[in-house]
Amino acid sequence: MNSRLNLFDLSQKVNYKTEVLSGLTVALALIPEAIAFALIAGLSPLTGLYAAFTMGFVTSILGGRPGMISGATGAVAVVIVSLAQSHGVEYIFATVVLAGLLQILAGTLKLGKFIRLVPHPVMFGFVNGLAIVIFMAQLNQFKYTDASGTLQWLQGTPLWIMLGIAGITMLIIWGLPKLTKVIPSSLTAIVVVSAAVIGFNIDTKTVGDIASVQGSFPPFHIPSVPFTLETLQIIFPYACIVAGVGLIESLLTLNLIDEITETKGRSNKECMAQGTANIVSGLFSGMGGCAMIGQSLINISSGARARLSGIVASVMLLVFIMFGAGLIEKLPMAALTGVMIMVCIGTFEWASLKTIGRMPVIDVIVIILVTLVTVFLHNLALAVLVGVIISALVFAWQNAQRIRARKYTDESGVKHYELFGPLFFGSIQTFNEKFDITNDPSEVVIDFAESRVADMSAIEALHKLTQRYALAGKVVHLRHLSPDCQRLLRKAGSIIEVNIMQDPHYQVASDLE
Repeated sequence: MNSRLNLFDLSQKVNYKTEVLSGLTVALALIPEAIAFALIAGLSPLTGLYAAFTMGFVTSILGGRPGMISGATGAVAVVIVSLAQSHGVEYIFATVVLAGLLQILAGTLKLGKFIRLVPHPVMFGFVNGLAIVIFMAQLNQFKYTDASGTLQWLQGTPLWIMLGIAGITMLIIWGLPKLTKVIPSSLTAIVVVSAAVIGFNIDTKTVGDIASVQGSFPPFHIPSVPFTLETLQIIFPYACIVAGVGLIESLLTLNLIDEITETKGRSNKECMAQGTANIVSGLFSGMGGCAMIGQSLINISSGARARLSGIVASVMLLVFIMFGAGLIEKLPMAALTGVMIMVCIGTFEWASLKTIGRMPVIDVIVIILVTLVTVFLHNLALAVLVGVIISALVFAWQNAQRIRARKYTDESGVKHYELFGPLFFGSIQTFNEKFDITNDPSEVVIDFAESRVADMSAIEALHKLTQRYALAGKVVHLRHLSPDCQRLLRKAGSIIEVNIMQDPHYQVASDLE
């Protein structure tokens, strides 16, 4: 059990002080984010805080990526806000539970491995877009609500105080690691700045000005909705989107942390953990969520690598809710804003700016497009999907141009076509242009030793080609077809002659996840 949890495994070197301090830093950073996302969804602040606790605690224990932090997120809040307005919070709880079941199903079917299909330019765009979104969200802390309910920019002394506190916080986070790494710089910055603000009684916006964080242990609560087909029809579309967005954001965050830590997480296990966490969140009055890239990066940059940091973060968050609300509500928002801005700076892939002019044009376009969709639509799933589709189409087009044929006639007068490159829907036209049916001899061999039949479009192309040769009174032999290609061609067996004797056998690596 210890080995599985990777918590008290004595064979692993775990810096328990770093894990605890990192978890405490994350707990403080979770509070304003959870409250803000709950308010975006039109829910009680405690609904977001409860989700942050349950999501963080369950995924820290069961997740496939030690050190990754989960909680209430803006991606989920944007999805459920219309349902909250139209049907109320009970339907939100039911939706979150159903989304969790769908995520567990995805993990059971081992769909997490498909995150590998996300190209690197899409990852760049996703990370850059998310960094910009997080940064833009922090700008709201430099605004106030006027008498008409409109947000206005702070001016004069309040603005300079906010900027000064945020700037000092960022300076400590940047400078302290150059002097010592004994304690996390983010935690030090929050404590020092908060102590100064409270000690000198500086008038500035605090956590308590946003909402109260006072509460009890999350109450167990079965969603009060009619268990009917009509209810399922209402919540199912939302649950699908929540499940999809949650898994995409979680698995992309997992990949990012894998790169930073040079280790490998388990995507399918993370799917199962996210699903379990959402079910628990829905049953304990939470709004649900997924992995949080900002808090995860705070945790990793503070030195955390094991599950203990995430457990400490979630437990301390609950302690703050139940016993420390009075103290936490005095924390200046500017300090927490400074921490998040430094996270944005660290999250943004500055190296991607240097690739302009050096990388292929299409990769640069994908990076920019995914970034823009993330920033302006706040739809991470759509941004990633758009990037993957464009990359896939470009890949298909490039491979369509690569099919070649080496032609020669042997001493028996048989014409040979040795194909190179895959035969699929994109390469059919180029494939057909390789053959000279009118001038070819009576017997033709098409050699697939360096090619393969990939899809139904390729089968149809072969079918039509052999028919055209047959109408011209000529025979076509297909050689070196792999067993999977032979299975695809069985329905055309009455027309196509296959030389099985020389067919190669390909070994396909199995997926152990």
